[in-house]
Amino acid sequence: MTAVIVSDAGPLIALSRIDQLGLLQQRYGTLVSPEPVLEERRIHSGRPGARRLATAIADGWIQTRSLAAGGDIEVERLRLVPDLGEARAIVLAEQLQCRFLLIDERRGRAIAKRRGIPVVGLAGVLLIAKRAGQVASVQPLLDALAIEGYRLSAALAAEVLRLAEESASKRG
Repeated sequence: MTAVIVSDAGPLIALSRIDQLGLLQQRYGTLVSPEPVLEERRIHSGRPGARRLATAIADGWIQTRSLAAGGDIEVERLRLVPDLGEARAIVLAEQLQCRFLLIDERRGRAIAKRRGIPVVGLAGVLLIAKRAGQVASVQPLLDALAIEGYRLSAALAAEVLRLAEESASKRG
């Protein structure tokens, strides 16, 4: 296993939209994402968070990588369940023997786990940031994500708040 973190686009976009992409850089340094994953999110489109994500790539702490030889064949086999971006992230994480794959989509997480790839979701990143003192409270970040349309189940949000030792009753 290497120290590299591989990320699907969803968590990167979500954090960039709420201006918290820096949490990943502060905690993990460099992240890697498959090239098409970020391209499919149109980082030069002017969409919310796109400029922050483009800046992180230009600054070099989010790097894009192509799959190694044979990776596209494996992606095609995987695509029967997750979408193309998730399949590419899973294959890249496997090829790099990453520390963990940052991915939120349930089916993609299940496939990665079955393949022996450690996974962390955005909620886990927020909880780690709270425990490390990077953020004072998870609650406002969950609220900001909800405003941006990021889907997080009520049960998961309540569990994250419980683990962060924040009252779920405060959640709006």
